Amino acid sequence: MTSTRPYLLRALYEWMLDNNLTPYLLVDTSITGVDVPEQYIEDTRIILNLLPAAVHQLVISNETVTFSARFNNRPYQIYIPVQAIMAVYAKETGNGLVFTPEQEQTKVTSKGTDETPDNSHTIKLKVIK
Repeated sequence: MTSTRPYLLRALYEWMLDNNLTPYLLVDTSITGVDVPEQYIEDTRIILNLLPAAVHQLVISNETVTFSARFNNRPYQIYIPVQAIMAVYAKETGNGLVFTPEQEQTKVTSKGTDETPDNSHTIKLKVIK
């Protein structure tokens, strides 16, 4: 089954733009494949401004978020696997969504049979007003 993360990300991004808010992404840079300017990483995390005036050629696909942006007046091509996105939120209000690390849907045991994952990590939703 495909991840809900890119769908929610696209929806919240559009909602923020429709409401004249600045969309920010919180990215876990320790995830393999993340390509961002290293000098702006703090504690394996980076916050990126996705306002259309700040990015060019933004593509939010089901697997990645890519765009070009300027950092300290130098162009940089950003590449972020969707699973590295920790949160999307509005700079002005803090409204948005924090993503939990995605879990395996099924595990294969040493005997080759599928096991359903343990539900001790149930996702809880919170209403944000």
